[in-house]
Amino acid sequence: MTGPKGTADFCDEHGDELQICEPVFHAYGGRHAYSGPISTVRCFEDNSRVKEAVESPGGGRVLVVDGGGSRRRALFGDKLGSAAVRNGWAGVIIHGCIRDSAELGRMDLGIRALGTMPCAARSAARASATCRYASPE
Repeated sequence: MTGPKGTADFCDEHGDELQICEPVFHAYGGRHAYSGPISTVRCFEDNSRVKEAVESPGGGRVLVVDGGGSRRRALFGDKLGSAAVRNGWAGVIIHGCIRDSAELGRMDLGIRALGTMPCAARSAARASATCRYASPE
């Protein structure tokens, strides 16, 4: 009996077919291995589109958030993490920061982000006009 294959095994077998993230993301969630179809959100220091996404049915998807790499405000925390778990998301990958890392670490959710930042994201009232949510349909 063999266990699940690791990332290195997939790279050995399918290296030219894979796209691998550079190792700049740190793991924060309680689920260490996760996969699924990807949905994307682009926003900068405003998490209203992230909230919109995780409050919808996840169906085992992974939400990839392009937060512009900002380390000034957290785009994801315990409230959004709870919503993501409740709605069936497999994980979240954030090109930006999270907050409430201790609480997120206890959730059955895969989370990767650049780092932690206690400052919350800006409110939707001050949202950037460039924030967009790309629906999987």
